[in-house]
Order: sequence, then structure tokens, then C-alpha cells
Amino acid sequence: MPRFFVPSANFDGDTVRITGDDARHIARALRMAVGETVTVCDMHGTTHTCVLEKITDDGSTARIVESVPSDTEPPYPITLYQAFPKGDKMELIIQKAVELGACEIVPVMTKRTVVKLSEEKKINKRLERWQSIAYAAAKQCDRGIIPTVHKPVSYEEALAMADQLDYNVIPYELQTGMEEARKIVDQACKQRSLGIFIGPEGGFEPEEVERAMTRNIHPMTLGKRILRTETAGMALLSILMFQMQGE
Repeated sequence: MPRFFVPSANFDGDTVRITGDDARHIARALRMAVGETVTVCDMHGTTHTCVLEKITDDGSTARIVESVPSDTEPPYPITLYQAFPKGDKMELIIQKAVELGACEIVPVMTKRTVVKLSEEKKINKRLERWQSIAYAAAKQCDRGIIPTVHKPVSYEEALAMADQLDYNVIPYELQTGMEEARKIVDQACKQRSLGIFIGPEGGFEPEEVERAMTRNIHPMTLGKRILRTETAGMALLSILMFQMQGE
């Protein structure tokens, strides 16, 4: 069933208006007819089954026949604080993080980050691209929300943002102790919000990990192999999603 994300302003009682590219997609590409059913997500965690009542290129109107909480969302929000990688790796990271349940992705400029973003125009252009990737990934994997991709922030800014979350972890290649790591994962799955800090190529500087620990961010190992920056977050998100998954 086709799935669309629609802002709250387009809802009016038991009707919803689908506009923009989605309306044209319904009318031209999908060639849908009045009476057919679509799924509409309000971007606040509720999924609506709707029957199309009017279809035009400018906008389609649908009647809501059932509304249920989105069962594809994790039990609580997860934020990925991803050290800014080289090349186009950020695009892959965003796509896979959205598929694995991350609700926010925050690019972070760490000491060993190679990429330098100095021009506002370039940052905005990348951010627009990243958000479109998050949108497409959310539609593909039946998410109930469109995860937010933030502008790049400094490491200190990321730590301050994480202070607002209930629990934070920082995988670190020099950390040891799989039993402790299992305990951290177990605790992470019992929280109301979670932050994951992933280092850049070359890893975190030791003082960055020490700084995180002073903010009650828990260092943990992901095993004996050193994972690439684009792999580490996906590995931990996969573990968490498996642990959290309900029936």
C-alpha cells in the first residue's frame, strides 16, 4: 500500500489532504483511483489507513478509516551522533541509520574529523540532500516518522545535546570487556531516550572519550575487530533493534 508523510496542518477531522509531489505521484505515476487505499503518516507516530475520495495533480483528499500507533518505530527515540566521515559516507550512514530505527542523526566535528565545512551555503546544500535521503529511507522501510538530520555541530555541542537524553553510549576501540558491553546494551534498552556517539576515521582522541565519561556517557567495546566509522553505528543499532523488537 502506498505510504505518504503528511504534516498535521493537512488533517481536518477524519479527512486528510495530500499535496505537492505526493499528489502528483498518486495521480500520474501510481494512477490511483477514487476508492483505493493509501497509508498516511502524520509524522508524530500515528499511521492512518485512508480511502481516496478526490484525486488531482494539485492535491488529493482522503478519508481516514483507521488510525493506529506506528508499530515500526522503536520504543523510544535514538539519536546517532556521527563523527563527520570523508566522501559520501554520510549518505550511506543516514540511509541505514533510518532503516535501523534512528530518530535523529547529528553530524559531529571531532578532533580527527578530516572534512571541514566552513561555508553556510555548502552546509545547507548537504543538509537538504541528507534530509531527502532520510525521507526516502523512511518511506522505503515503513517508518512512522521522518527522522531529522541536523546541521553539523562541534563535539562539545553534541555532548550538551546528549545531556537531554536519559542514556548515552560511546563505542571505543580501546575499550575492553564484552560482559560489561552486554550490560550496557541491556541498560540502554530500558531507557526512555538514547544517544550513540560514533567516532571518525582514526577514532576518538582519548581525551574526547574521557570528556564523554565526565558527562556520564558509557564507553563500550563492539568486539575485537576495529569497525569502520560507517559500520560501527550500524552494528550497534542492529544489536539494539534486535533487543528491543517486540512481537
